Amino acid sequence: MYLTDKQRTIYDFIRTYIETHDIAPSYEEIRDRFGFHSLSTVFEHIRTLERKGAITRGRSNEKRAIRIPGFGKKSIAVPLVGTVAAGRPLEVYEIRETIDIPEEMLSHGENVALRVRGASMIESGIHDGDVVVVKRQSSAENGQIVVALVDGEVTIKRIYYHKDSIELRASNPEVGPIHVTRGQDLKIYGILIGLYRKYNM
Repeated sequence: MYLTDKQRTIYDFIRTYIETHDIAPSYEEIRDRFGFHSLSTVFEHIRTLERKGAITRGRSNEKRAIRIPGFGKKSIAVPLVGTVAAGRPLEVYEIRETIDIPEEMLSHGENVALRVRGASMIESGIHDGDVVVVKRQSSAENGQIVVALVDGEVTIKRIYYHKDSIELRASNPEVGPIHVTRGQDLKIYGILIGLYRKYNM
């Protein structure tokens, strides 16, 4: 995500204000801080920051409805344990990095983070280089996004159960499904519970 110098300055002001006052600035305070001539200019900047994912807004009738995603919430350090790259063995490496994840995103049990390589799930919002948060478990419900190993090779797909096979379906029309039939080795590593993307702001 790219922010212009002006957008970055406004974002920094909002974040610092929340850190100092434990509440967001009003649109009037943003207008006065930056010398805008009207509130419509503030609205436009706020809409742009929201569209870029830098902020969120609450109900429209709230005067101080701006939020910084994840800011001020308790976070848990989740180990980054490996890389998911379709068609390759699961690359697991020594844990040297953790990802701070908001507590409410996590599930009971063991949660781990994996870096994604490839674009097979792009239409589900998962891009190359993203980090997925996975709950370790060996079963999944129909339609859930799973990290699975098929004959030792790892993939991240939606799982669908059919009468005579299990389908691992990509979210990219250029990537065909994987049909797992009898005799093949399928292991579910875990189910997707969250997505972490680092923005360059």
